[in-house]
Amino acid sequence: MEAKTATQLVQEAKQRVQNLTVAQVAAELATGTVTLVDLREPAELQAGTIPGALHAPRGMLEFYADPTSAYHRPELAPTRRVILHCASGGRSALAAGTLQHMGYTNVAHLEGGFKAWEAAGQPVTKPSG
Repeated sequence: MEAKTATQLVQEAKQRVQNLTVAQVAAELATGTVTLVDLREPAELQAGTIPGALHAPRGMLEFYADPTSAYHRPELAPTRRVILHCASGGRSALAAGTLQHMGYTNVAHLEGGFKAWEAAGQPVTKPSG
């Protein structure tokens, strides 16, 4: 098996998953029927968060998403529309592919991640203090 770089893995994932623009994610969030998942590490949240996003650090996603896991989060269900985001879109593309392997059929990720969301002037909650 040929070794692949992280960049190659992300590019392959983006070919298999639904890549959404900031405008598309904002429109879906407005419907109130979407679970938005923030995959960034806790320290990254200091940059701000997208209002209403469920925080699930990338290292815990599979456990939060698995209904048989003791760590399962009820907001994550294979039958729900789930949109993932990270800082710039790499981790979320990989994670969307992982959720597909876990049986999630309506999953996507935010192309460009939180950075694109903020740059587009979309609402961001900044930490207090």
